[in-house]
Amino acid sequence: MSQDLHPQVFEGLERLCAAPSGNGILTAPAFPGIERIGAQFSGNAFEPHRHDTYALGVTLKGVQTFRYRGKRRFSLPGQVIVLHPDEEHDGGAGTEDGLQYRMLYLEPSLLLECLEADGVGLPFVDEPVIGDPALAGVLLAALSELDRELDELFVDDFVSRVTGGLSRHARLPRRPLGGVAWRQARAARDYLEAHATRAVHSLELEAVTGLDRFALSRHFRAAFATSPHRYLLMRRLQQARAMIGAGEGISDVAAATGFADQSHLNRHFKKAYGMTPGQWATLAHNAERRFRPGFPQGRSGGR
Repeated sequence: MSQDLHPQVFEGLERLCAAPSGNGILTAPAFPGIERIGAQFSGNAFEPHRHDTYALGVTLKGVQTFRYRGKRRFSLPGQVIVLHPDEEHDGGAGTEDGLQYRMLYLEPSLLLECLEADGVGLPFVDEPVIGDPALAGVLLAALSELDRELDELFVDDFVSRVTGGLSRHARLPRRPLGGVAWRQARAARDYLEAHATRAVHSLELEAVTGLDRFALSRHFRAAFATSPHRYLLMRRLQQARAMIGAGEGISDVAAATGFADQSHLNRHFKKAYGMTPGQWATLAHNAERRFRPGFPQGRSGGR
């Protein structure tokens, strides 16, 4: 256990580490722009994949290892992991003792809205493993009680504190943000989310936003750190993952979420999450069966 942790965070980690053995992923109730999971694994859990969000987490027990930006990385208990959108990575346990961690997936637009007043863009943290007890405590305030929904006022303060924590570790100068067409970008995002299970055409987004497709692409990427096409795909996969976790059949999920067939879903699911839908279903089932009655939740004084 990291000796740099504040006592309060150390005590929180002690409570969070008291989980039963076995592989599993537990998902928390979602909040707009934020997803949270708790996981424990042995061996290599995830093949190379990439998200369209920030992935921010805290290692709780064991050694967390992953390849990121050309190097093999290692995170010890109490250390913070920061992975940027669309950066490929894998993941697993670095020793035979297994691994426990909590991870939060944060939509880049939440950080950008917080930074908009300063007129600067997203901070880039080039070191993906950080020893920062204060930032670990901020993250655990949202990650310690996975059976509870996040409160809106809590999220406002949480995003502000996360933004400050990432900015402290950003070694590269932040680029001026410039003018982002927020209203049009949000309108496009809302339209994509409302029609995520079917093909959406450029003419539709042009009609919704009043921007031509090329201008919209620039503003959308500035706001959400990804393209409209990939954003739509990830929302489909997000819906598919939730349905699979709820026990629905994979072929039925593929049809319901706009994929051509089960093979089409399998291919994109693995690229996005580093495992097949069937593997995800098994891990989600294990978590519900083994962890949910006594899954370690803990409490954080920052909540």
